Amino acid sequence: MSETATGAPQTRAVRLQENERRSGSGRGARTARFIAGRIVGLVATLFAASLVVFFSRFVVPGDPARFLLRGRSPSPEAIAEVTRQYGLDKSPVEQYLSWIGGVLRGDFGRSLQYRDDVSHVLLQRLPVTLELVAMAAVIITVLGLAAGIWASLRRGRFADRAILITSTALGAVPSFVIAILLIAVFSVQLGWFPSFGSGHEGIDRFVHLVLPAFALGLAFVALVARVTRSSMNEQFVREHVEVATSRGLTKSSVVLRHVLRNAISPILLVSGVLVAGLLVSSAIVEQTFGLAGIGSLLVQSVDRLDFPVVQAIVLVVVVAFVTVNTIVDLIQPLIDPRIAAGTETR
Repeated sequence: MSETATGAPQTRAVRLQENERRSGSGRGARTARFIAGRIVGLVATLFAASLVVFFSRFVVPGDPARFLLRGRSPSPEAIAEVTRQYGLDKSPVEQYLSWIGGVLRGDFGRSLQYRDDVSHVLLQRLPVTLELVAMAAVIITVLGLAAGIWASLRRGRFADRAILITSTALGAVPSFVIAILLIAVFSVQLGWFPSFGSGHEGIDRFVHLVLPAFALGLAFVALVARVTRSSMNEQFVREHVEVATSRGLTKSSVVLRHVLRNAISPILLVSGVLVAGLLVSSAIVEQTFGLAGIGSLLVQSVDRLDFPVVQAIVLVVVVAFVTVNTIVDLIQPLIDPRIAAGTETR
């Protein structure tokens, strides 16, 4: 009798351990499939993007060979030589294979405008853009989260309505209009910040990028604030938050552990998309403030039909955008395992 009595709990304990091991292995397999699917999607997307980026050149009017010989009356022999030198005499498929092979080695070809390697041209311009995007990303994250959290904690009150109205207005104003207003107030009237140029390294560069970073990020701050507010308001009415509140937990503990933690997934997704999109939006701001970044380089290269530079910049932007979104997708299951398990939709 005693053996039976002691054997039954042992059997149940063994079964529980086996179920936990199976459940753990099942979660691991689902997570592995989730990650593998995202990586395969990343590779497929980048391949499709490379096709679009390269072959779009053939639908753009303009002959690169004649651009290289601009200002002169080129003979057919000169055009043929330039065409051969830049590989323009090959079939489109051969040109693509040659181009993508060079890209994988870090060789984007030669700029038609600068007569230099595209990689060298980009490396000269890239630091300014990366610093601008990094500053704008910090502004978006800090101000957007702070405004959204504050509006949610004061929902229905004056602060909530004020933040909602302000964010709606900011989201409707183009970045170049914000840039002009910032220049008029903080550069012309107050003289606090410079209005043109990238400055030198260190503090001087930081001071020169303050206004461009705010011009680039303020519209996105409004969107992050609205998403944060909406996501947190949705969590406040959930049952688990009401239970935590009824148990006497402090308001800060409820907000941090039960509201913000469960609301962070859509906030992270939107923030990742916006930060990746800053590379695209930076072109207008860089032109407005006279910054020597890849955004202004893209505008100049399009105007001057510098196809290799245009292709390289667009490909870099696409790679950055897709990679950041893939990283966000991979981080989300760490925050909410239900996403990897397929039991939670976004």
